[in-house]
Parts: sequence; C-alpha cells; structure tokens
Amino acid sequence: MAHSMLLAFGMTLLTPVWAVQEVRVGAAHFPPYTVRPESGVDTGLLPQLLDALNQLQNDFRFVPVPSSIPRRFRDFDQGRVDMVMFENPAWGWQDIAYSAVDMGLEDAEVFVARQQPDRQQDYFDDLSNKRLALFSGYHYAFAGFNPSPRYLAQHFNATLTYSHESNLLMVLRGRVDVALITRSNLTELLARNPKIKSQVLVSQRIDQIYHHYALLRPQAPIAAPQLAALLQQLRDNGQIKAIFEPFQVAVVPMRRPLAEVLP
Repeated sequence: MAHSMLLAFGMTLLTPVWAVQEVRVGAAHFPPYTVRPESGVDTGLLPQLLDALNQLQNDFRFVPVPSSIPRRFRDFDQGRVDMVMFENPAWGWQDIAYSAVDMGLEDAEVFVARQQPDRQQDYFDDLSNKRLALFSGYHYAFAGFNPSPRYLAQHFNATLTYSHESNLLMVLRGRVDVALITRSNLTELLARNPKIKSQVLVSQRIDQIYHHYALLRPQAPIAAPQLAALLQQLRDNGQIKAIFEPFQVAVVPMRRPLAEVLP
C-alpha cells in the first residue's frame, strides 16, 4: 500500500498543473463602458464583459487595471496592461505595436443642445459660432481627431471636462450651446433623469461612429485568435446582446474576425 501511495504521489508531481493566466485589461474612465475604475467599484459595461469572459472558461482570468484616457497608451506600451477594449486604431495608437480583435460593437458621438421652440436639426450644421462642451482626451471627428485641449479651446470655443453629465447640465443651464456625448452614455443619462428628456434636442448628425476593437500587446498572455473565439461564443449565446443593447450599443457583424496591426 505504501508503495502504491508513493507511486501515486510521484505521478501527481509529474502531472502538469496549468495555472490560470491573468490578463490585465486597462480600465480608463469612459462611461458607460468604464466608470471611475480608480474608485475600485466594478461598474460599467467593461466589468460585465470581463465577468462574462471569466465565467465562460477557466484558462484565463481577465482583471481590470485602473488607467486613464491619456495614460492608457503608456500603460499599454510599457506592459502594465495586456489589453485595452472599446478602442479604435485611429485614437492615437499609430506608433504602438498591437494585435486588434474586432468586437463587432458600434456606438456613436452625437450633438446635444437645449430644446427650444424654433430650434431644428439645422442648428447643428454650423459649430463655428457655438460654445462647445467636450470630454477631455476624446478624439472628435469634427476636430480632425486632435485631442489637444489648447487646440480645441482655441479653434472651437470648447470647454473640456471629465463628465458627460456635467456637459449635459451646462447645456441645460445655458452655459454652453452644444455638447458632444457618446450615444450610450446619453441613453444612460436620460434613463436616470427622464424629466430632462423633453428639454434636450439630440442631433441626427453624428460626429463619428465608434467601431470597437480590443487591442492586445504582442506579449499578452492571450493571443488574438483566442480572444476572438471567446467573444464569438458570447455573441452566439446572447450575452453580448444582453450587455450592450440596453445602452444602444449596436451589435453588428464583425468587419473582420481578426486584424493584425503592427506599426
């Protein structure tokens, strides 16, 4: 019996134990995707998606790591995080090596003004004579994707904040004329404050459509095809739709299952 126990123990030592690999995911304040991650509260769409990925399999553990809109490039390039999600290669990633996985999700940036009896959609045609409220660090199409606060303030009479809610309040109080707000965030804000819905005029004009990608470092523990396969499973079982459609984030066909982009 002792010989059998020793043999079994030896076999156990020889059996490989596959440790769960931790994938660190950058979490920068980008409501409703990520909301104040530095506070340690798991709120927003990113934590929901990471929970779904963790429950789907046992090989990887996706862990959010607090970052910020301007700092996320350095965190990614220096290896503090392995992956960022809800990104677009046009948002300042041109000089950083990564692999991109199409998430098949689309959001948009819309213009919002205060509702007035004589105000129609043509109000949004010309921004040159209007005071704007923008989110600091965002890349806007109307401004050539230049996020410089000085540039936006000088060329577009812009006030920059770190809150879409603050920008909407400035519109309603007449402190600015137009705010640009992510459609998903506007959906959330109006759902939480239904009384103000009749007070806002939302543009049919769209500044840009966000087609979301996940970007992975070349040294990330998970490879791009593996992540693409996991996201496809979440699409197939309906979890992607359940997480994102309530916020008017469109679940769309992927432009390409996997795109390797290495500057």
